[in-house]
Amino acid sequence: QLVESGGGLVQPGGSLRLSCAASGSTLRDDDGITWFRQSPGKEREAVACISGSGIIAYYSASVMDRFTILRENAENAVYLQVNDRKPEDTDVYYCAGRGESFDTCSFDSVNMKYWGEGTMVTVSS
Repeated sequence: QLVESGGGLVQPGGSLRLSCAASGSTLRDDDGITWFRQSPGKEREAVACISGSGIIAYYSASVMDRFTILRENAENAVYLQVNDRKPEDTDVYYCAGRGESFDTCSFDSVNMKYWGEGTMVTVSS
């Protein structure tokens, strides 16, 4: 089970850090974690993923210059740093995980084995 946190109503600009924590379990070193976002009426979009080792990370073209994904196994969590917040970042952000991903990660939601319930981010002035 994954739990997201850190969302809320924020103004454009500045930074925001979203957290994805394992609840009642421990992130394993072969758990790849992916952050998705989705708004009503829009397709779910994968924005970043990180391998179980924390060495491999991928970003979607739409966010790669502003988002950073970080893995802190000692804290049993994966973070998504959102810099220079924009209104188009308004979405529900989900994290999801899959095993057998020590040195890889995936943007394919079909491959995910477990999901969090999401945290809402609203960027508005």
